[in-house]
Amino acid sequence: MTRNELNRFEAVLTARIAELEHLTRLRDGITVERSADQLDEIQAASQRTLAVYNLDREFNQLRDARAALRRIQESSFGMCQECEDDIHPKRLAALPWALFCIRCQEAVDRNLGTNEAASRDLLGRAA
Repeated sequence: MTRNELNRFEAVLTARIAELEHLTRLRDGITVERSADQLDEIQAASQRTLAVYNLDREFNQLRDARAALRRIQESSFGMCQECEDDIHPKRLAALPWALFCIRCQEAVDRNLGTNEAASRDLLGRAA
């Protein structure tokens, strides 16, 4: 990968990190407010659950984007963490924090369904 491409990915990741840091500070959706109406309580609980899910997803993306920036600095960006082949540029353009090439990602996804513990070990080694 050329230095120009790495600079472009670094800029994309830096911008995404700034956006995610801003989003993760907004936690108004998870505040608990009491209501006299049970239906309002149920709706608020549902909205809170969605807000917590989104916050968790954003924190995970933030962690992954920061790790991708570290890989750029360590000169391992764009290399599959499992097979050490290059990750296709189109995959990186869509998901710049990708850890695996598409073939290894499919294997990880298959294993998540059949052997979740082994997959966590694989993902843990990649992080």
